[in-house]
Amino acid sequence: MLGIALGVMALIVVLSVMNGFENELRGRILGMVSHVTVSSYDGRLQNWQVLNDQVRENTAVIGSAPYVEAEAMLSNRSSVSGAVIRGIDPELEPQVSKIDQHMTFGKFSDLKPGEYGIILGTGLANSLDVVPGDRITMITPQSTASPVGFLPRLRRFKIIGLFEIGVYEYDRSSAIIHNQDASRLFRLDGAVSGLRLKLNDMDKAPVVRTELRESLSFDYWVSDWTLRHANYFKAVQTEKTVMFIILSLIVAVAAFNIVSTLVMVVTDKQSDIAILRTIGVSPLSIMWVFMVQGTLIGLIGTLFGLASGVLLASYIDVIIPALEQFFQTQFLPTGVYPITDLPSDLQQSDVIKITVLSFFISIIATLYPALRASKTRPAEALSYE
Repeated sequence: MLGIALGVMALIVVLSVMNGFENELRGRILGMVSHVTVSSYDGRLQNWQVLNDQVRENTAVIGSAPYVEAEAMLSNRSSVSGAVIRGIDPELEPQVSKIDQHMTFGKFSDLKPGEYGIILGTGLANSLDVVPGDRITMITPQSTASPVGFLPRLRRFKIIGLFEIGVYEYDRSSAIIHNQDASRLFRLDGAVSGLRLKLNDMDKAPVVRTELRESLSFDYWVSDWTLRHANYFKAVQTEKTVMFIILSLIVAVAAFNIVSTLVMVVTDKQSDIAILRTIGVSPLSIMWVFMVQGTLIGLIGTLFGLASGVLLASYIDVIIPALEQFFQTQFLPTGVYPITDLPSDLQQSDVIKITVLSFFISIIATLYPALRASKTRPAEALSYE
């Protein structure tokens, strides 16, 4: 019973924590990227206000903002790093992203058109060895014709803010400027790269993408987060599946203990089984006796593991800090892991799946011992009595 309970509890807790990590990472990633993106094929979206009115007619869209996105080199003395430059509208951007909630210095409203201020990810700022107030040089791929040939376009920017999403990919390679400065710098002549949309339910992104693609003309390209980050979330889902299979072996081992226990009982009770057979008990009834016994062991162990697993997963955010305080340590150090606590997301579907699996394995484990008991021959069993 304890073996099955331990396996069920471990499965529930581990899958709940993995669900929590997945949700946390998804939230941080989607805090930087958009649920749905609408852009033009040539990367120059003129009159984005008209398109904005069209997409807002979809009831699932609750926020929209224009953006300019391009790649450039950032330089500070001898330090050089590539970066993804995003031009935003400081007033509309909070509708579609959570970057403003992760600012470690400064705020979006500090971005003013024409002043060429820039907000860096903390990882990118550390790579360039700069702090707020410093100036860096941005080198764009577009070149300028001059008497001595084509020269790269350079522009000095002042660092007015820092942000930290908690995802290394974005903190290390992202920089934010005003969309008017970006449009001028990347020669878009007042155009933007596209519109970023926020939905009332991010899981509906594929459906909304299809609806917008049908309602808009073929001049626009519509994408969503499930396409841009499909490989990442598929990898997370595969990891969850593999972890479920591995931890299910704990339940399988406990079920094997049921087999060995019942086999020993059958061997020990050979004479009792023989006496029952001689007074008219059928082999099927003998088989049911041992199946009920094994199933009861599995049922009690499963219920105990279910209760303890749900309880532990529900209060893991309290238990882990208490253990860290007791042992005077931190299980997930801040300098190493972007997520320093253990988030838990207890899902009913996982609990049901684990419970049914454990109970099914327990029933299967009783078949061989019960079948062996039903085949006991009274004459042979009582010959030495």
